[in-house]
Amino acid sequence: QVQLVESGGGLVQAGGSLRLSCAASGSIFNINSMAWYRQAPGKQRELVARITSGGTINYAESVKGRFTISRDNAKNTVYLQMNSLRPDETADYYCNALLGPPYLEIWGQGALVTVSS
Repeated sequence: QVQLVESGGGLVQAGGSLRLSCAASGSIFNINSMAWYRQAPGKQRELVARITSGGTINYAESVKGRFTISRDNAKNTVYLQMNSLRPDETADYYCNALLGPPYLEIWGQGALVTVSS
């Protein structure tokens, strides 16, 4: 099984930057892709960015040009660099791994990002 541990959340002023990290451990040989999602209070969880094992990257339209997803294979870690943060991006940010096939999703515990105005 795969375990995901996020770090790097916190409080930042509008326009500031944060970097989230997600360290994977366990049976990591069959990770198909890793992603970051976020869930704001009272809203549905949404995809922020995804990176596949082949290196294909996708971003939500709202974060293109400001957020960057990357990975360090040697450290089994995925990062989300977030720049020019806005107050409406205050949310719990979750790391996600898609394993397989057969496909199985694994979630981290979440990292709270608070953007003050």
